This record gives sequence, C-alpha cells and structure tokens, in this order.
Amino acid sequence: MNETDEIRGRAQGTAPAPLSVLDLVTVGAGRTATEALRTSVEISRLAESRGYHRYWVAEHHSMPGVASSSPAVILAHLAAHTTRIRLGSGGVMLPNHAPLVIAEQFGTLEALAPGRVDLGLGRAPGTDGATAAALRRTDRLNEGADDFPEQLAELTRFLDDDFPSGHRYARIHAVPGPIQSTSPGGVQSPHRPPVWLLGSSGFSARLAGSLGLPFAFAHHFSAQNTIPALDLYRQSFRSSAVLDAPYALIGVSALATDDEREARRQVLAAALNMVRLRTGRPGLVPTPEEAEAYEFSPMEREFIDTWNSNVIHGTADEVRSGLDDLQKRTGADELMLTSHAHSGDLRLRSYELIADAYGLPRA
Repeated sequence: MNETDEIRGRAQGTAPAPLSVLDLVTVGAGRTATEALRTSVEISRLAESRGYHRYWVAEHHSMPGVASSSPAVILAHLAAHTTRIRLGSGGVMLPNHAPLVIAEQFGTLEALAPGRVDLGLGRAPGTDGATAAALRRTDRLNEGADDFPEQLAELTRFLDDDFPSGHRYARIHAVPGPIQSTSPGGVQSPHRPPVWLLGSSGFSARLAGSLGLPFAFAHHFSAQNTIPALDLYRQSFRSSAVLDAPYALIGVSALATDDEREARRQVLAAALNMVRLRTGRPGLVPTPEEAEAYEFSPMEREFIDTWNSNVIHGTADEVRSGLDDLQKRTGADELMLTSHAHSGDLRLRSYELIADAYGLPRA
C-alpha cells in the first residue's frame, strides 16, 4: 500500500463521501476522564465495525471538559483495542512540541499499528495563551506559529531520516524509524505515517496545497471560512510524491438521536460549554437540565444561535440530509464527524444511527 492509498478513503453504503470520527474525549459533569476514555474505546470499535474510515484525536490543554491533552497516549490505547481503522491526530499542535519528539511518538505508534497511523498537524496552540506559554517554555508565542513551515520541514526530515550531510541534525535519528532498516541486520519497515495539515483559515490551506499534502479543515468551528479555504487549497495544489490531486476532509459537528428533542437538549448543553470556554470559564460539559435552566444573556443567545446553526443535529434522517447537503456544497472528499453531548452513551448511539442511516456495513 502506498501513501496515497492510505490517505484516500472509500465511501461506504450510500454515504456521499468516506465518513470518519474526530474525538475530543469530552467529559460531562458528574463523569470522569476514565469514563470518557472508555467511551472513546467503544466509539473507535463501533467505528471500525461499521466502516468509518479513520479515527482522530484532537490535542487540547487546560480544558476540564476535554481529556485529549495527550493524543499519542490515547492513540496507543486505541490501537490496542482496534485492528483495522486508521488512527491519527486531528491534530498535534506542532508549535507546542519539538519536532523530534513528535517523530518519535508517531514512529512508535506506527510500530504499534503498522500502516494505519495518520499524523495531522496544526499551528494553533489548542489552548489559551498562558497555557501555550507553559507548554512551550516561552512567551514568544507568535514565533512558533510563524515558524510552522520550518518546523514542518524539520519534522518531515526526522520522519524520513534524510537530513543532508553536514546538517546539525544529520546524525540524529527518530527511533522507531527508517534508520533501523539501514542499520546492519536491520529489518525495520521504512514506512512512516502520512502527514496532514489542519487549519481553520487560509494559511494551512495554501501551505498544504503548495506541498501537495492532504488538508483537513475545521468546519465545525470556522464554518464561514470553509469554502474559501477549500478553494484556496485546491487552487494552490501542486502534485507531489504524496498526492497527485487534492484531498480535503472537513470536520463536522453532528449529533443524531432517536428523539429530535433530545438532540436539541444535548446541543444546547454543548453550546453552553462553548460559551463558558469562550468567556474564560472552561468546565465540564453541563447536563441538558443545567443548560435549560441557564439564563443566557442576549449576547450569549446570539452566540448560541450562530454556533448551533452549524451543528447538524436531529434524527438520523435529518442528520443524513444535512451531511449530504454539506458535502454537496463544499465538495469535501471526506466528512469527519465529531459529536458533542453530555452523555458518552448518546455520542456512541449517534455514530451508530448515522451508520444505519447510510447503510454502512456491519463487520
């Protein structure tokens, strides 16, 4: 299997494009991170059995309601509970880390789950400025984002083990990695995870296109920029050894429930959680009862209405219709669904209902 085959998915059932999962490992009020991580295992196994193409985990920090601060650790755990589905980061926030560390982590994941690991990279901190400064041990945060192309190039060379002779890192090797196949008696596969660029604006779209890399756009929190960013990616695209044509997925907030009213209640609770996050009060995902009793200010209500207008929710048929329309409008090559609800059981049920709506196969 070559790298292009690992990137491009295949639509299952009647879905308009391959369907995948983005997991933030959300923690509801009254629940624990342990329970949230158990739910992630259950969802990953369901996704694998029902023909979802890949399962990504997003890096976030200092958010009580999001337990995905260590994607590589979670992915290793998921690799032990699955056998076929692609696993990856959606994404690792590269400026928070030394490129060598990421090359080592994902080389290890590749060794644990050969041929099914993706490395999605973002340039945002995935948190607030103070937390980003603590992660990076510096207050010069803009420097990390501005240096993203150079960090990406360095990481790629560590993954490929091809620093030129004379480079200060030429004698440094990311292990597990290609160096093991060229060492005396080496039998290590030289394969490495395909790199994706993530973005919510035009910067990464243009960079991904110019490098001929696959692109993932965060439609779920930057819907107004989706079509302009995808257009920019396609216009900027140059064929590469990785891809001969553009390939773009979009993250979509989608929640299907057996009862339409329950979907509205869960989406309101998730939106309240986002209001608190945006106003510097991050916490656990509130219960629907707490959200229904909450007195929203006019400004908060306006935010809620705008936010929820981009969440596809309702019955399975309503969600299927919304996803079909979104794929048609954007031309996305893949839809990566992220469900937000207080209950892990409802998140699991949502992915099952969507799979049923599209007639996805049962393993």
